[in-house]
Amino acid sequence: MPASKISILYIDDEENNLTSFKATFRRDYKIHTAISADEGRKILEDNPVDIIITDQRMPDETGVEFLSSILEKYPEPIRILLTGYTDIEAVIDAINKGQVYRYITKPWNEQELRMNIENAYEVYRLRKENKELLEKLKKANQQLEFLLRQKLLD
Repeated sequence: MPASKISILYIDDEENNLTSFKATFRRDYKIHTAISADEGRKILEDNPVDIIITDQRMPDETGVEFLSSILEKYPEPIRILLTGYTDIEAVIDAINKGQVYRYITKPWNEQELRMNIENAYEVYRLRKENKELLEKLKKANQQLEFLLRQKLLD
């Protein structure tokens, strides 16, 4: 478990699902809930989020549509799609368009969802660490190139 709580955005058009999710996981994670995709976007603007969990079937926008629409602006958070329906097209779209890490059926099982959140965060953390290491490597290479140029000019 990280030093600071894992930050999760959960989007679902059913209020009781939001309440249940928050009640179940609020002690272990920092939970943000949204009743719509638009509300989810507002939360993303104001809060750093590690993991996004969204319901697939919502009235104005599907979970996949939401995830693919925010991909360019928010590429880092790991995405999990929840649905009460087994829709193979939604699964394919989720993977191809929304870059979804996991697809979980509703009603969710607390232990399974918790394990998926922990695994998703590990992927998030490793990606972030990898990005930081690549930046350090680029800087080190630039410094080496500079030193080589200086050496060649001497």
